[in-house]
Amino acid sequence: RTLVNNPQFSDVTFVVGPEQQKVFAHRCVLACRCQAFQGMLSQEAVGTEGSPGSIPPQGPFILGNVQPEVFLAVIEFLYTNSVTLNSHIALEVLTSSVEYGLQDLCKLCVKFIKDTLSVEQVCEALQAAVTYGQADLQQHCLAFIEGCTTAVVRTQGFHELSDVVLAWVLRSDRLAMDELDLVQAVREWAHVSSAVLERPVPEVATLPVQELRLPLLSPSELATLENHNQRDLLIPTPPIAAAWRSHALRKGGGVPSRLCRPRSGTRPRDHHRHLDPHAK
Repeated sequence: RTLVNNPQFSDVTFVVGPEQQKVFAHRCVLACRCQAFQGMLSQEAVGTEGSPGSIPPQGPFILGNVQPEVFLAVIEFLYTNSVTLNSHIALEVLTSSVEYGLQDLCKLCVKFIKDTLSVEQVCEALQAAVTYGQADLQQHCLAFIEGCTTAVVRTQGFHELSDVVLAWVLRSDRLAMDELDLVQAVREWAHVSSAVLERPVPEVATLPVQELRLPLLSPSELATLENHNQRDLLIPTPPIAAAWRSHALRKGGGVPSRLCRPRSGTRPRDHHRHLDPHAK
């Protein structure tokens, strides 16, 4: 541990982040602990061998897209097989662990993230879990969201979810939020995504809207939804028409059964008994 970022006997230097902070390391440690660094150092050595005036063997290597604290956490792990994390860098260290192929560091990051999950960070953690194929963390984040859905949908992280991940969340039966409120949350998400991606609201919201359970809404709520829908065309006409049809027929009316299932947070309406195929 005393050799971490220690210039003594260092034979490779990294210049890290916008601050251009120098980080000192020892190539023998990096090369034997991480194949990605082994490849980086080998290429650099081959590229400079016998070339007068070329970059010296110790670098420096420029890593402008990573924060120094994050890179130092990776270096600490390579030297000590342990890591010091906090909530500000854990997700970025997870990203680096995947990029460098460090499975054990990845596991440590996932454990820390699960142990310290918060309302403000859960959506960002979920997005990272999906991106990096961390199924266990993905399920853990979903369970957290199911327990405090109303608070989560107000966060910046919720508005930054991808359409695929948001649609996956909306498939859950255990969201602790009424469907009318979920429709409004998706509408707000869609307007943010539309502005960021510079694409129309209906286009960015195609996948999440397919998971909204419109048949759960009462006739008056559907009428209000139609009025709101005239302004941004969030929801295509067929799902709304299908919801009206379910009211008229007093059953699902051809709507997929999952869209007629009340969630944990769904407020009861009189017509719900007609949607349940097992109700008498």
